[in-house]
Amino acid sequence: MTFHQLLNDVLADTTGVSLGAFRPERTVCATIVALLLLQMIFPRWKSGAFYAMLIGTAAALYLAIPAQLSDPTQTPAPQPIFTGLLVFDTFSIYMRCLLLFFLLLFTGFTQVSGVPDREDATEFYVLLLGATLGMCLMVSANHMLIVFLGIEMASVPSYVLAGILRNRSRSSEASLKYAVFGAGAAGIMLYGISLLVGVLGSAHLPTMAARLADILQAGPADYSMVLILGGLMMMVGLAFKLSAVPFHFWAPDVFEGAPAEVAAFLSIASKAAALALLVRVALGFGFAADPDALAALEPARHYIAGMIGLIAAVTCTFGNLAAYGQTNMKRLLAYSTIAHAGYMMMPVAAAVALVGNDAAGARLAVATLAFYIALYMFMNLGAFAVVAFVRNAIGTEEISRYAGMIHRSPGVTICMAIILFSLVGLPPLAGFAAKFAIFAALVDAGLLALLVVGGLNTVLSLFYYLRVVKVMVMSPELEERPTAEIPLLSIPAVYCLALTLPVIVLGVLFGGLFDWAQAAASALLI
Repeated sequence: MTFHQLLNDVLADTTGVSLGAFRPERTVCATIVALLLLQMIFPRWKSGAFYAMLIGTAAALYLAIPAQLSDPTQTPAPQPIFTGLLVFDTFSIYMRCLLLFFLLLFTGFTQVSGVPDREDATEFYVLLLGATLGMCLMVSANHMLIVFLGIEMASVPSYVLAGILRNRSRSSEASLKYAVFGAGAAGIMLYGISLLVGVLGSAHLPTMAARLADILQAGPADYSMVLILGGLMMMVGLAFKLSAVPFHFWAPDVFEGAPAEVAAFLSIASKAAALALLVRVALGFGFAADPDALAALEPARHYIAGMIGLIAAVTCTFGNLAAYGQTNMKRLLAYSTIAHAGYMMMPVAAAVALVGNDAAGARLAVATLAFYIALYMFMNLGAFAVVAFVRNAIGTEEISRYAGMIHRSPGVTICMAIILFSLVGLPPLAGFAAKFAIFAALVDAGLLALLVVGGLNTVLSLFYYLRVVKVMVMSPELEERPTAEIPLLSIPAVYCLALTLPVIVLGVLFGGLFDWAQAAASALLI
């Protein structure tokens, strides 16, 4: 093939296929430019950034939903775009829609809570959009270059967001700690990627899997230890984004120092994108279309499933145990986020374990993860919203100051109690349906030890979530320090109610959402 033919093929692929599939990301980029121009042209229009953000995010979400998905049984076939750097399939469509829908909810949350203030709104929203753009690349990654680029595009704006409150030393400390630890994790991950690419001779995930199958078919090699080490080092970067043990140490300090709004963004959007990328990488190295290559990859699948399962078990156990002694609500939710990261890694281990024998079961395991992420979005955003509104009312996030809230803020208290019960996984709330789904996937995969760990951790989590409810409902209000008063007919209370209703409704009527999740996973492993 001549250079002229190669250039024509690249241009035809880019203009004919790739740019059309990339419309939501292009809209996000256009919104960033619009926000910056708006600040230059209309510097005195302080609300302009919010409206531009709202319109741009809604437009990106609209473009992210293809016409075929109006019927979950009619889904587009997987399609490599940009010469195979990204893949456009139902899973990437679902995750992009989820991220953009969350960004839409989150934009409204920032307007209601008042963070950021109007002076910093443009910078704040530009950073949010930049991070979301990186996350959209993560969920569609089909090449090691995009894996690293997506993680860094999502991480660097997050470091700045953690320190958005410039006048608070704790916020600046959180930002610096997050950036230092993130840089270290990124360096280790990049070195691991270089080892894998160097041994396998490619950075394209499907090609790397085929080369790995050839190596495993040939028998033990001198560089098998290099492959194992490269996989472990790459997992460092993914575990850091997931705040999985032992790379969780940044999360409690960053969540406590950053505003509750930023903590909510990190705990939901960042986790969702990292989990989607974990699915891409884990299944990418464990699956090959050729039956002989698929059989040869069995040792790799055993190694990946064992590593992910072990990290998941340790992560959810540590997160739940460490949450017991917390007195700050944001630190408690940080450890809760760590625990839920462990729960959500479990179906990934189940999917990898099932790939060789039951591709349909593996897709179902991924569907349970997609289902869990959607429900987790409402639960965690609702919890952090309550924290932010209580902070605005009384100026603190200490759990002891929630005492007697049921008397002054009955609506918000009831919403918070429902959300916390759902995070535990109590029926008939959405959290129960989510955990039941992933536990069923563990049973299908035969990972009974992981199932026992998940069940015991669900019981453990009940106690520290109930402690918060007890303080709000049963503890007497402190006489010298009145608790938060948020009227039932107020915008914050209505916002909390809007997030709590899906937690209640989807606990019973979850069939439609689960169908969407199954449609999202239907194009994987084919």
